[in-house]
Amino acid sequence: MLLAGPDRLFGIELGNAGIGLLLLVAWTTLYGLSAAPKGELDETVSPGEWRAWVGLGFTAMVAAYFILKADVIAGAADLRDLGGIGRSIVLLLVAWAVISQLLAGRWKGKVLQDERDRDIERIAASWARIALVVVVVAFVVLFGFSPVERLAWATPIAISHLLLFGLVLHSLVEYAVTAGAYWRDRHA
Repeated sequence: MLLAGPDRLFGIELGNAGIGLLLLVAWTTLYGLSAAPKGELDETVSPGEWRAWVGLGFTAMVAAYFILKADVIAGAADLRDLGGIGRSIVLLLVAWAVISQLLAGRWKGKVLQDERDRDIERIAASWARIALVVVVVAFVVLFGFSPVERLAWATPIAISHLLLFGLVLHSLVEYAVTAGAYWRDRHA
């Protein structure tokens, strides 16, 4: 419904229904986590790792949504054609913010960051910066060396969404490296 299903079923837009279902499942899961009594998982998984895994999940959903809606974005005549896509992504971002706040309440009175967290963030940010540079260079090569007749799809709307997708990939790499580093430290 959200990613791979048809756009409409019986006249109802399914993209928003899929987003709603995703938000309901995510909220229920994380509410359960925030309301559950503190235990061993709280002692072994740091707040930074929780944030990284939640960020990775939501960023992966946004990236997948961009990829699966690429044909709609490329064929858009104006921004009104993309209203459903924009609403769905904004709903994901709002859900991410709400869930992050819900989890932040679980860590009140706890040390949220130490030297290890700052080192992991620094390393993840450098990997994300490299990924963003690679994306920008790929765009430069694509647009600089492609014949004009092969770039008919490259409307301002399509290019702006490609740039947004590059920023989403930047975040995806940063969260993946962060979550991976925490996971590796916990299992070492």
